Amino acid sequence: MKPSTLINKFNLAKTLTGLDLFCIATGAMISSGIFILPGVAFKQIGPAVFLSYGFAGIAAMIGALAVIELSTAMPKAGGTYYFIERSLGPGIGTVSGILSWLALVLKTSFAAYGLGAVLSDMFGLNLVLVASVSTIFFLVVNLIGTKEAAVLEVLMVFALLLIMFGYIAAGVPYIEPARYQPFFLEGKSLSTVLPVAALVFVSFGGLLKVSSVAEEVKTPRRSIPLGILSSIFTVTLLYVLILLVTTGILPPDEFSGSLTPLADAAKKYYGSTGYWLVTAAALLAFITTINAGIMAASRYPVAMGRDQLLPEFLASTAGKKETPIVAVVVTGILMLLVLQLPLETLVKAASAVIMASYVLINLAVIILRESRIQNYRPTFKSPGYPYLQICCILGFTVLIVDMGAEVIQICLGIIAAALIIFLCCGRRVRREYALMHLVERITNRQLTDHRLESELRDIIRTRDEIVEDAFDRLVEDADAAIYEGPMTLEEFLGLAARDFSRKLNISQEETLRLLQEREAEGSTVIAPGVALPHLIVPGTNRFALFLVKCPDGVTFDPDEPPVHAIFVLAGSRDQRNFHLKALAAIAQIISSPDFETNWQKLMTPPQLRDAVLLGVRRRQN
Repeated sequence: MKPSTLINKFNLAKTLTGLDLFCIATGAMISSGIFILPGVAFKQIGPAVFLSYGFAGIAAMIGALAVIELSTAMPKAGGTYYFIERSLGPGIGTVSGILSWLALVLKTSFAAYGLGAVLSDMFGLNLVLVASVSTIFFLVVNLIGTKEAAVLEVLMVFALLLIMFGYIAAGVPYIEPARYQPFFLEGKSLSTVLPVAALVFVSFGGLLKVSSVAEEVKTPRRSIPLGILSSIFTVTLLYVLILLVTTGILPPDEFSGSLTPLADAAKKYYGSTGYWLVTAAALLAFITTINAGIMAASRYPVAMGRDQLLPEFLASTAGKKETPIVAVVVTGILMLLVLQLPLETLVKAASAVIMASYVLINLAVIILRESRIQNYRPTFKSPGYPYLQICCILGFTVLIVDMGAEVIQICLGIIAAALIIFLCCGRRVRREYALMHLVERITNRQLTDHRLESELRDIIRTRDEIVEDAFDRLVEDADAAIYEGPMTLEEFLGLAARDFSRKLNISQEETLRLLQEREAEGSTVIAPGVALPHLIVPGTNRFALFLVKCPDGVTFDPDEPPVHAIFVLAGSRDQRNFHLKALAAIAQIISSPDFETNWQKLMTPPQLRDAVLLGVRRRQN
């Protein structure tokens, strides 16, 4: 068997662009939320229904800022599950992963039902049979590969947008302003906007799907913010304009409670042609939701299998395109099972789970920032910290409670089942998470061993496509230390000789002599607060680095500021060329305007190494 056909347990191919992400999110959002729910929402509030959709869109965009931050910091399969697990621990991570996986399965199955309903109405086919066949078809599409599924998504989404904006443009001349009066139904007021927004919030659930495929994005730094923000802006604008047009065309008694309000409105001003165009758009919407839903939902078991919170075989990928076949198949089977059940209450529960995910995601941002983990380095930072995040947590909690006791009970049942799964599969998992770092910082107790920092460092390297060079390998092998208290140059040299001599495999006395002689030749302070002693040691093919942080400073020269960052280099004469490259690399790293400030924040020797490894510099092959 060729190596390319072997199963790879952990890697997903990077094939998605910002355009792909825009279409995945847009295709996941434009579905039953605009083709079915408007009539239900209109019945509760009246012509002001567009305000509820607009409010829900704004709330989703604000909540999505945290999703973008976490996705750019940790572009990994599993999205929201991965963020929450690494922030709050394996137990809550398992609950989040199962909830999110089932929410997407339910939402996607609901779209399959919608597709089945339209086709069964048109051709008299069995609804469940059509829904099941469509599920199997898109299951096969996703098994072919992510890129092929994404290309199909792009084509379908642009066709859908073209029809929907055409619906708006063609309908504007037929709007009757009198239909906007009264603006609120009798007994309703501006206070009704919020509960109706909670009802229609499920229309924006597709945003979370983007984070679950973040690992497969070519340039997450740019593509993730662009894809998510442009998608939600476009969809919110589209929803508001569609509702303004539909409200202005349909008589209130026809709009209220209708399950096909857009097709009904199109028939008013464009006859059967308009009706069939909008019906075609509805079919495209359901199709794109199914396609994107299978793609996104299958990434949750991939991530949880990797972390051993579900059986590890779920994380397997296969073929040249590294398709997660097992996870896609299991997700498809779940959808087929769900299609046999009544979905109305379960879809409402899925909406609550989506909002619960926003609560946990914003909480994760707060915990990660407050833990002060050195390698948490998002390329996009959610603004208004921490007030915006706190408002999101409180606001989405209020919306969930407003949905009613039945939905909350279902969610609690799913949570209980997820905890049982954790006790069976994941209770032996021992992994660092950000909350441990936060507790460690508050209590000043040693609770962590740098594993999370190392994991985040590797994620950054993959995200930024950093190719390891000889200097990286030198830093990874380097010793590092933090010397507390102010000290003189002689005190520092004595400590450095004691600790570095073991690495050099020469005596402490000889190491001290070399350090003193080098300093006698001229000060090794190369920048304010930074020194770079470099030694010539006997032998051949020898080179080593010693990183030191002195929070209170070392006095190299009484007339100069104290030194806080010290890079001690030692190499044999035959390594002179690499010596110069190492000096150049360090010079580039310390030239950053924030270097000294960031160096003073480092708390452990491994963090010193990571700060140098992730420093901005040109790498040499």
